[in-house]
Amino acid sequence: MKTVDIDAIYSILKKHVKNYKTPVVDFINIQTRDPFKVLVSTILSARTNDSTTGAVCERLFKKVTSLDDLGKMSQKELAKLIFPVGFYNTKAKHLKELPHIIKNSFHNKIPESIDALIKLPGVGRKTANLVVSVAFNKPGICVDTHVHKIFNRLGYIKTKTPLETEMTLRKKLPQKYWIPINSMLVSFGQYLCRPISPHCSICPIEEYCNKVGVNNSR
Repeated sequence: MKTVDIDAIYSILKKHVKNYKTPVVDFINIQTRDPFKVLVSTILSARTNDSTTGAVCERLFKKVTSLDDLGKMSQKELAKLIFPVGFYNTKAKHLKELPHIIKNSFHNKIPESIDALIKLPGVGRKTANLVVSVAFNKPGICVDTHVHKIFNRLGYIKTKTPLETEMTLRKKLPQKYWIPINSMLVSFGQYLCRPISPHCSICPIEEYCNKVGVNNSR
């Protein structure tokens, strides 16, 4: 197995992904610089494609711009506003619970640590890491499908679950790459290094990739 040069890979992909559309959560942060909206959009984005999440966030944020606004909405109203994101009824329930919990447990401020964020409804480690890194520019490793699959496909790590991937990367990946790596690999995974039939023939980092588990590349 060839050695994976993560520095070279990062340098190449940083330039390459500029050609792709910015992931929705990053785009909302660039537009708003609002941790509340980053948190909400991250919760909504779970198991939902970016185009759907973006359209729903645009509609939701016309009526809901703060925790107070969220608290005034009924769960039924929220469900209607965020349809058709995946599991919209469950997410509406989580959003409805947010203002009360944040007010009582976190002095009405969006918490800035992973350990605190995972106490919120609808927030797992992936969401917490993304909020910490995107909204607060603090080191976090958000492991979604793309990050998990691409790092294993490269042969940089050998893990079976997203949690194992996160913990392994925390030990191995240089911290300077922690914050940007998610949005970079999400874009790369959506457009080129796809879960099924990745476009290896036109991949800018093919020479560094061990293609672990790749059976049907293009």
